[in-house]
Amino acid sequence: MTPGSHCKFLIVSFDGLRPDLVSPELTPNLCRLQSLGVTLSNHRTIYPSETRSAFPSLVTGTSTGRHGMVGNKYVDRSVAPPRYVDTSNAVLLRKLDLESGGRLMSVPTLGEILASVGQSLAVLATNTPGTTRFFHHKAEDFGHVRLSGHFPEACTPDNVLVEAEAVVGPLLPAPPEVQPDTAGQEWITSVLLKVVWPKYRPDVTILSYGEPDITSHFHGTGAEATRDIIAHCDLQFGRVLDWWEAEGRTEGVQIIAISDHGHITGHTRASVIDSLREAGFRPGIAPAPGVDVAAVPGQVGALYLAEPTDAQITRLVATITSQPWCGPVFTRPKNETQGIAPGSLGSHLVFANHPRAPDISFSFRADDSVDPFGLTGGTFYDNDRPEGLGVHGGLHPKELAAIGIVAGSAFSEPGSACGIPSGICDFAPTILHLLRIAPPDAMSGRVLQEVLGHAPGAIPDVRNEAFEARLGSFQQVLRRVQVGTATYVEGAIING
Repeated sequence: MTPGSHCKFLIVSFDGLRPDLVSPELTPNLCRLQSLGVTLSNHRTIYPSETRSAFPSLVTGTSTGRHGMVGNKYVDRSVAPPRYVDTSNAVLLRKLDLESGGRLMSVPTLGEILASVGQSLAVLATNTPGTTRFFHHKAEDFGHVRLSGHFPEACTPDNVLVEAEAVVGPLLPAPPEVQPDTAGQEWITSVLLKVVWPKYRPDVTILSYGEPDITSHFHGTGAEATRDIIAHCDLQFGRVLDWWEAEGRTEGVQIIAISDHGHITGHTRASVIDSLREAGFRPGIAPAPGVDVAAVPGQVGALYLAEPTDAQITRLVATITSQPWCGPVFTRPKNETQGIAPGSLGSHLVFANHPRAPDISFSFRADDSVDPFGLTGGTFYDNDRPEGLGVHGGLHPKELAAIGIVAGSAFSEPGSACGIPSGICDFAPTILHLLRIAPPDAMSGRVLQEVLGHAPGAIPDVRNEAFEARLGSFQQVLRRVQVGTATYVEGAIING
């Protein structure tokens, strides 16, 4: 296919699916797509490896340091007093976007870019309301379709929701977190196949299965319940793939299958709040009178000081790096490598230096232990769930590893694999390239020329690099890889 000639795109996401769980037994339809397309076998997400940082990177083609969604939760210090923001709340996100004059995201998104040239982005998702909004947070401004499988506050336009419910059935309430969400995945798949594609034919469509992420968090990444929901999502995807082989492919639809991050297993529970309190700080989970450091809850540590002086940041870094649970630590840059506090690396090295970013961000210490399900990757964690469950957000390679499969007439070599490093930020510029739309300068991802049919054999230059910081017995090493003009974070290890 010549780029731009009637190309359409369908992005199908499996939230939290590790690439090493893709197999003929568990995911026969994803494997069928691999046989029809190109597998990106060295593909990864961004840091932090959290859903509501990664999906904004998907639709902006850049990192958290540019788009500004620095974590699933963050502290907004642009207002007084500072406020705690939970980005799972779709109504709050709309309010913040309107209050900021449309600057919830600091860079243009795929939906906005397509709308500017008269094209459309449709979203169907079973993620949280906030995640669903993030795929196209301005959909209502352009009359584009955004449907949640469970949450009406994330749906627009109203008439499309009414039509979907008339054809497929009413929205069902989200099941309890401990119960895998089978009905939601089936609903959004049916709406795509019976309503959105036949009637609206969007130029780009995102179909996002919110599983197996939730089930992994509450049952374990390799648990029977998690494997069952993976198989169920794959079954729903099989319906999409049947449609694509029968109809979509001949109409120029390109398929991109992705995940936003992987999971590793929490093996040792810790309490950041308790550790900080024992060291003489007055911590809380959000800014409040009497709180000198807000330790925002999550698998990625985000510490916001009430008075973020260099001395206070240095003291706080010294405190956490003395703890057995502490992994890689980042603060604002002091120079090309180091952060302002001894022992920390500059946050720019993981592309997370945004005005909303915490004064100190850290990952919990992770290792290559094997969990009871035979999966590699374990870590300290800080939540109220028992040991042995899936977590993500940090810098273990299994958290960063993500699915990437591309298929269609625009792509080369069906049934092949490409080992050149790639990332979630690369899909938006690649789609725009194929649509002959100039990408904005803010995009840091690259066009995946090496898998495009019109550019066979294009091999970019690949260079590895490592960065180190020490404080006493604490030593961290961050590894990255550069591919042409793009850079990907590969992981980090702790010594000492």
